[in-house]
Amino acid sequence: MDTGEPTVTTSDSTPTTEVPAEHNPLSRRKFLQAAGATALLPLASKGLGLGKAFSDVRFANSSKGAIKLWASTFGTGAENTLCAALSKHWGYNGYTCNYSQIPGDFYEVIEAALAANKGPAVADGWAYVGFQYADEGAIYYCDNIVETYKKNGVYDDYLGNGSFFTALRNSEGQVGIPWGVDTRILWYNEVLLKKAGAAVPTDWPSYLAACKALKKIGVYGYVTSANATNSSFGTHTVATFMVNNGGGLYDAEGNVDIMNPRNVEAMEFLHELVVDGYVDPGSISYTDSDTYSEMKAGRTAMTLSIATLPTAAGTSYTAGPLYVMSPLAGPHGDKGTIQYLKNMQMYKNNPNVEATEQLLMWYNDQYAGPNGFFAKNLTASVPIRKSVIALPQIQSNPAMVKIVKEWVPVAHSEGWLDPHEFSGLAVVDDAPQMIKFAESILSGDPVVPALKAFQAWAEPYSAKYKA
Repeated sequence: MDTGEPTVTTSDSTPTTEVPAEHNPLSRRKFLQAAGATALLPLASKGLGLGKAFSDVRFANSSKGAIKLWASTFGTGAENTLCAALSKHWGYNGYTCNYSQIPGDFYEVIEAALAANKGPAVADGWAYVGFQYADEGAIYYCDNIVETYKKNGVYDDYLGNGSFFTALRNSEGQVGIPWGVDTRILWYNEVLLKKAGAAVPTDWPSYLAACKALKKIGVYGYVTSANATNSSFGTHTVATFMVNNGGGLYDAEGNVDIMNPRNVEAMEFLHELVVDGYVDPGSISYTDSDTYSEMKAGRTAMTLSIATLPTAAGTSYTAGPLYVMSPLAGPHGDKGTIQYLKNMQMYKNNPNVEATEQLLMWYNDQYAGPNGFFAKNLTASVPIRKSVIALPQIQSNPAMVKIVKEWVPVAHSEGWLDPHEFSGLAVVDDAPQMIKFAESILSGDPVVPALKAFQAWAEPYSAKYKA
């Protein structure tokens, strides 16, 4: 996989380090690093945050014990140095923080550490992975933190009326605490659409019409990436159009439901785009970085991508030419896309539960406030706390404002009809079989056989599956 970390810009003036979209590579035991969850920065508690609990955190050396905090890592140089330096100053009731940046395959590192009884007390995580740890009996549930958040106002600071917390619950309790979302958004090149005389699409028919107009000027209407070794947007494309049509990979009871008629209809639409020559044929072999290059070069006018596409493509949020499209209406009026819920978990192997809870809350609060991760453009994810969204650093970014307003409310997991996430999602999402399915659709293969093959493989990984 490509783990390069080019220095780029997430606003028109603030340099940072771009991180790739969340997805799994080639096995259920491996997960690509999620966008953003990397560094810890000094942050005074201002506005909504930990309140009184934060005031109890004191900076002190102690021999009482250390709480292990592990973070996935993409940061380099000064950023990592700052993370390590800050962690040395955290303390609570005689406990200190032992902070580690974990390179490479974060899941397998934690898995091996847990097996050796040397795992973290607190860690960030990639979407559904916490449910796998919970199935293995390693998670210490976050119910006490949720109650604290309900009392001090943090819970109500989140969008979604509690739905982000509900998604991270299983039958035993609260698996993790959310801090942001990695949302898939449709983007368009305004210059190319105008040159083609095409309106910005609002539904599937107008999307098809725009593709036809673009083909006449020698531009592809859509590009994605389905490279088997370093891609995510290909599988995200098929899942997004399913959700956009009211479908998904699972039904409301968490049963695999890939052959849902809405899914068939959505894949037939993608099939039409492919066979009519509107999709860049290189999509089959492109990596995610290739989609950025194609959009920047103006060879393709539209794509499904991350919230920071202009950053990744080296263009401008305000000067264009890449802009956020509004969510498309499907043929039955549905709107939707997929997104990955960013979260943190606690583990049973910790020296003190109260101190571990305080550390997770402190870590979570680093994403909030005027000096937090989002304010400093240190994450490519999308904020889901109202106080963060209201910050001038967020409000000055028109793309992020539109994403939060229009896309986040209609964004879901691939199994969204079941309100709870589960381990099966971690297995299926971007698995080799899902990549193969996306490749079939993008190759123009018959839709129904491809769907049936994917369904047959995925059947065991329902909500009843345990890792």
